[in-house]
Amino acid sequence: MKKYLLSFVLLGSGVTPAAAQGLLDLETGAVVGSAYNRIRVPGNDGTEFDLTGGDFATRPAWFYRVRAGYTFANRHTVSLLFAPLTVRAEAGRLSEPIRFNGATFAPGRPLDVQYTFNSYRLTYRFDFVRKERLRFGAGLTGKIRDAAIRLDNGEAQSTKTNVGFVPLVNFLLDWGFAPAVGLLVEGDALAAPQGRAEDVFAGLRFQPAKSIGLKVGYRVLEGGADNEEVYNFTLFHYLSAGAVWRF
Repeated sequence: MKKYLLSFVLLGSGVTPAAAQGLLDLETGAVVGSAYNRIRVPGNDGTEFDLTGGDFATRPAWFYRVRAGYTFANRHTVSLLFAPLTVRAEAGRLSEPIRFNGATFAPGRPLDVQYTFNSYRLTYRFDFVRKERLRFGAGLTGKIRDAAIRLDNGEAQSTKTNVGFVPLVNFLLDWGFAPAVGLLVEGDALAAPQGRAEDVFAGLRFQPAKSIGLKVGYRVLEGGADNEEVYNFTLFHYLSAGAVWRF
């Protein structure tokens, strides 16, 4: 019944079932490092601190991502992405006080920080080049950013949350340089006076079966914003592996 219903919907939209293809992309791995994670809240008069240096050390963290999408007419792809991220950092003992989000964290005490950056994205991409061994496409992504920074030293606790919409440019390059093996580069990125965001994967993809793909590589997540409410710029390094099921 579901098969007949799907065929009816696709035919009604002018797309035949043979020209449409679904995908489920699962990715996981480790956040293995951070070049910087500079924070100042409020952005105009809070204390600036960096979770990657000074009194702080950031712990490695696991991550996962889930993307579901559909390709129409062999070139048009629409997808939804859920990409949660939480990393933790700690200072064994603060050397200086930190003013953060209306609270003051005194020196001489341990401080725990939880940094959350969850992302929900809707993407449309058009493949300008679609050949047997080469694919290149670009499009637009609408991203909902759901972020939170929480500081806690056992005596004082404060959480800064931020939810907002970010438009991004999406791109993909897939070059099959050998049978069943290729170079894959894909991501979302955009820079503006108010801030910037880049989320890019680069690695190898393998095709052990027609409907199953595997990938392994490096991902970088970088960006931030500078305004009166919050100043935060960060860069995370990921080691990533994933599987793509096409149906």
